[in-house]
Amino acid sequence: MAEIAPRRLILTLYGLYARDEHNWMSVSSVVRLMGDLGVDSTSVRSSVSRLKRRNVLRSMKSGSAAGYALSDSALEVLREGDVRIFDRRQARESDGFVLVVFSIPESEREKRHTLRTTLSGMGFGTAAPGVWVAPGHLREEVGRTLERRGLSSYVDLFMARHDGFSSLRRQVAGWWDLDSINAEYGEFLARFSDAQTRWKRSEDGTRTAFEIYVPMLTVWRRLPYLDPGLPLELLPEGWNGGRAAGLFSDLDALLRTPAREHALTTIHS
Repeated sequence: MAEIAPRRLILTLYGLYARDEHNWMSVSSVVRLMGDLGVDSTSVRSSVSRLKRRNVLRSMKSGSAAGYALSDSALEVLREGDVRIFDRRQARESDGFVLVVFSIPESEREKRHTLRTTLSGMGFGTAAPGVWVAPGHLREEVGRTLERRGLSSYVDLFMARHDGFSSLRRQVAGWWDLDSINAEYGEFLARFSDAQTRWKRSEDGTRTAFEIYVPMLTVWRRLPYLDPGLPLELLPEGWNGGRAAGLFSDLDALLRTPAREHALTTIHS
């Protein structure tokens, strides 16, 4: 299975622990916590530098201690992500769809790439060239995101329902790469199916919880954006999403608190 990029683990650490610690974490705390996850200090510092260049983290001192805080834009993205990750909704067919249609002049073609990347990153599928589609319950989220990124003036939003002539289930299979998404769910199940047993057998419960929980959440964070909660009745047989979501919920309930205990002990030491 693919290794998890250190910058993704760092973002998870900040989302889980720094936000409640005045949105700040010292360099030494980040290095120690990432060390617990098997990442060396050189990789940590390189990844932090990359996150600074992308305006995800910003340098900030607390007294004489050097550290980093999340940027305002990163905080907003994480707040919206909390809903997708921890309060995810499975759409119903009766919710309909939100459609995004856009027109961007050739002189601003870089915005075309930004818009496509934004919509793809939110889990939209493509119904036709220039027509993007997602479950209707995402209407408010997409509106906020497009406004925040300065893209709303190029876009029209429509609420719609499928009214013929082909099978909607067949259409959904064309709008999204369901095989790829299902494979990602399968990889999540394979990677973390024994996590509860590993934790129960461990001698250091809080540290082991941390070592499992942070990578688990980091891997899971992508999945609600690949699959935006498509209606179950439109998904193929053998869909792994339900089992994967159940495993995530079980591990979140079991490991979140002891993992946090280990992290805060390290941060405050």
